[in-house]
Amino acid sequence: MKIQRKPKWLRIKLNQGRSLDYVKDLLNKYSLNTVCEAANCPNRMECFSKKTATFMILGKECSRNCKFCNVSHEKLEEVDLNEPENIANATLELGLEHVVITSVTRDDLPDGGAGHFVNVINAIKKKNKKIIVEVLIPDFQGDQGALNKVIQAKPQIINHNMETVKRLYGQVRSMAVYERSLEVLRHVKKMNKEIFTKSGIMVGLGEKETEVMKVIEDLREAGCDFLTIGQYLAPSKKHYPVIEYVLPETFEKYKEKALKIGFKFVASGPFVRSSYNAAEAMSSHKIK
Repeated sequence: MKIQRKPKWLRIKLNQGRSLDYVKDLLNKYSLNTVCEAANCPNRMECFSKKTATFMILGKECSRNCKFCNVSHEKLEEVDLNEPENIANATLELGLEHVVITSVTRDDLPDGGAGHFVNVINAIKKKNKKIIVEVLIPDFQGDQGALNKVIQAKPQIINHNMETVKRLYGQVRSMAVYERSLEVLRHVKKMNKEIFTKSGIMVGLGEKETEVMKVIEDLREAGCDFLTIGQYLAPSKKHYPVIEYVLPETFEKYKEKALKIGFKFVASGPFVRSSYNAAEAMSSHKIK
């Protein structure tokens, strides 16, 4: 397969600045991981320069092997019981008003790590109740008891990414189930309508526009409030290849569709990622 060259709208100007080293030093101080580095996010320089980061809990190693993801899947680590307190301390030192907590998938744990998510949420709230907590969770293998733990901790936003269209699940994320992921978001709204739900998809993996529109419709039917759509960029030649670089006007078309059918906020563009500028994006909708 011929490798496509990145179009001009996908070329990033790197801006490191002093804040990048500050954030990295702080993460090292508390032995914390960020998805920014683990997933090789193209926006990490920009986010670090603004002293923001998305914390990744439950270790660096994932129990799944999705073909699009750069997170490692070697020997699974012991859960760090000091992590919740360390994240809460780092959140305060960074001056964050909106903190995003994500994780590797830990199918090996009895509750998939849900209880650890709860401990992190509680630790942050104990330090400062005004901080908006957004969690980006795995599907917990469809275990609603595990999901209920996170819901009962009352983060303001629960995010679970669909990642791609239904047809490509077998090729891109074979250990996930399309309907199961939709049910995660649907169940959150069933249990607590005050929690905002959020999801994200990547494009450029060979999907059709009609298939993207169907995911958007399915998410809204599940009660999803916020949506992110971004260009897939293969982390390496070993990962699932980029089939297409989607035009900016197509991203705009997806955004218009999503807003038309009732999404409260949509970020759609080549560089958009699930956690990218999360606080800035969510500020457009008043969260209390």
